[in-house]
Amino acid sequence: MHIEQSILNKVNEWLTPTFDEATQEAIKEMMTSAPKELEESFYKNLEFGTGGMRGVMGVGTNRINKYTLGKNTQGLSDYLHKSFPNEQLKVAIAYDCRHNSNTLAKVVADVFSANGIKVYLFSDMRPTPELSFAVRYLNCHAGIVLTASHNPPEYNGYKVYWQDGGQLVPPQDAEIIKVIEDLKYSDIKFEANNDLIEYIDTEVDEAFAKSTIENASFKTPVEAKANLKIVYTSLHGTSIKAIPNVLAKSGYTDVNIVPEQAEPNGDFPTVVSPNPEEPEALSMAIALAEKIGADMVVGTDPDSDRLGVAVRDLDGKIKLLNGNQTMVIMTAFLLEQWKRADKFKGNEFIGSTIVSTPMMLELAAAYDVECKVGLTGFKWIAKFIKDFPNQKFVGGGEESFGFMVGDAVRDKDAVAAILLVSEIAAQAKASGSSLYQELLNLYIDFGFYKEHLISITKKGIEGANEIKQMMIDLRENPMKEINGQRVICIEDYQASKGKDFMNNEEFEIHIPKSNVLIYYLEDGSKICARPSGTEPKIKFYFSVNGVLNSIENAKSVEKELDNKIAGIISAMKLN
Repeated sequence: MHIEQSILNKVNEWLTPTFDEATQEAIKEMMTSAPKELEESFYKNLEFGTGGMRGVMGVGTNRINKYTLGKNTQGLSDYLHKSFPNEQLKVAIAYDCRHNSNTLAKVVADVFSANGIKVYLFSDMRPTPELSFAVRYLNCHAGIVLTASHNPPEYNGYKVYWQDGGQLVPPQDAEIIKVIEDLKYSDIKFEANNDLIEYIDTEVDEAFAKSTIENASFKTPVEAKANLKIVYTSLHGTSIKAIPNVLAKSGYTDVNIVPEQAEPNGDFPTVVSPNPEEPEALSMAIALAEKIGADMVVGTDPDSDRLGVAVRDLDGKIKLLNGNQTMVIMTAFLLEQWKRADKFKGNEFIGSTIVSTPMMLELAAAYDVECKVGLTGFKWIAKFIKDFPNQKFVGGGEESFGFMVGDAVRDKDAVAAILLVSEIAAQAKASGSSLYQELLNLYIDFGFYKEHLISITKKGIEGANEIKQMMIDLRENPMKEINGQRVICIEDYQASKGKDFMNNEEFEIHIPKSNVLIYYLEDGSKICARPSGTEPKIKFYFSVNGVLNSIENAKSVEKELDNKIAGIISAMKLN
């Protein structure tokens, strides 16, 4: 097959003595036996996306390996020295259960230390939210976590956190990327200064657990906690290092861990995908819950930033809630607790994202707090906390099964979120209600909002072009009607412009640019199209709503809303 000269130039660079013998041998093998794989490995450089940098592990510029991560780390080291002259720089590093995470974390630590930077390296795998916490607890200038979140086993990744404990955001991300791109691989300093590498564990673990319990506990009676039967799974990931301990210290004594999934394992052998967004991922936990009569199932992804929650519905069957549902339950509970404690001073806010449920805006209005809405990704919610220091963050979430309680952790945090949802479930059960009934009560008060997500995977170079064309078509040939409903407004976050068709007016969008399109229909439905920043996917988010007068009507109203979503998907030819 023909391979472009620009790709071959990169390949030839990787065949020089700058790269170790094993890397060179792997490339030579690909050249003779897997030219397509060679092209995929070198056709571009790995990029920072919504959740940092993720990619398949292997050799090449488009792969996760010691050289691509080493170059990132060298660039970040140079940028830190420039940003904080004459300071003793400090970084914290954590890693998850994935293959090579521990060795790649040591490579990253070595490069930082070789650049005179003090490194706090966790001695074993830890949840991502603990790294965010550790950055501020240890007064670090930056933090790194080696993780690919819920991606398949062949992936790994690199997430960068700044002084505030939040992920990198513009303009710093572009500035750092420029520094990285200007480097040669021969510029990487791999020779560690081990005197600058300090291993951390128990002290930070205990401080993280203490902070979590302080933020996510709300005076739930001891008997109520003991009476809540929980099934928990870590899906072979890192949350096993924190969540059982936090729940036990908080007084939850009936926590049943799925034994087959308790051992960290980068192959994730018992699931198709280690993602609590996928119903299949929690099937073993749900089976255990049915067997022992549990009230609730909770599960996390491998790095413990996402959580899945399943509860008993009105018929007593276990039902998986989506991320929008868990977000509104937790947000409404936090707002009510703040109100009862007379903590509102008029400067509070909650956080959400443009692809999440509009119900968050309704909750904010009811409690007279602001709802700040940003782009997809928790880094934008963390940025709100940094950008508005005179305002107090209550909590917030996004549809992709993430939530943040308070501001001690500046990223989505399944550890605190699972404690919070346990508090809500225990209090509801003690008062004769249930978590699901509490959700339906919110729908009666604020409207029944139903959301749905479709992810369409398109791999490789061809797939990337297909996704690009889908977005071009939606932009340049916008639909005027969908499922019998007029399109009344389109927001284009790449152009930073919106068009209100009802008033024939254009308006500016004051949110950073992103390749996202949102269509609004006359019946209040919302459709969002967004290519993933970290995976070969295009995602379509649907939100519809209706009136719920009583809990007894919940099933029929939900069916109507499901039919409406199905109609929209069909009209857009996405099925």
